[in-house]
Amino acid sequence: MFEPFLLSFKLASITVAILFIIALPLAWYLSQTRSKLKPFIEALTALPIVLPPSVLGFYILVALSQNSPLGAFFKDTFDISLVFNFTSLVIASCFYSLPFMVQPLQSGFESLNKQMLEASYLAGKNQIKTIFLVALPNIKPALLTALIITFAHTVGEFGVVLMVGGSIPGETKVASVAIYEMVETMDYASAHIYSAIMVGMSFVVLLSVYTFNAKHNKKFGL
Repeated sequence: MFEPFLLSFKLASITVAILFIIALPLAWYLSQTRSKLKPFIEALTALPIVLPPSVLGFYILVALSQNSPLGAFFKDTFDISLVFNFTSLVIASCFYSLPFMVQPLQSGFESLNKQMLEASYLAGKNQIKTIFLVALPNIKPALLTALIITFAHTVGEFGVVLMVGGSIPGETKVASVAIYEMVETMDYASAHIYSAIMVGMSFVVLLSVYTFNAKHNKKFGL
């Protein structure tokens, strides 16, 4: 009964891990650069927030289908299809949830004391060591927000994952898609249970973030 939730949590965990690797250097670059391209990159990164999920899902579907160069390459070379399977869900989720990982990290990095970063460089630490040993430990609220909100946002995805993954039990049928199908078949009792779990989980996630941030701000007198 709860297989869609397990699949959603698996998808969210993998997405968070991949996006952290991608978003960390991107957020650091955006927080430090004065390039004229910065607004363009920020707008491009934030695009999934304002785009309808169906639009984003459609273009991802087109880009990954076997009729596209990328999809044809993977199919002909590795015999791997990039649509209507779990792989397609991961790819789509990474695009859709990217701003929810990048923006909190970027804000956290921008709030750091510049003198602290300069002191790190003067002490002989390179940029990578400065990020991991100095920057990240000092933006714990932003880091926690990025990880948890990205996880929760991925679990709640519907339009994008339905477009590129469909509804294959045990493969692409995540919780949000399962709820949609329950409503379509008028199985409101099951839909209520699934929806209540989603609401409860979302509330706990937000409560955890706000509680941690409040304690952190109180501890440091912010």
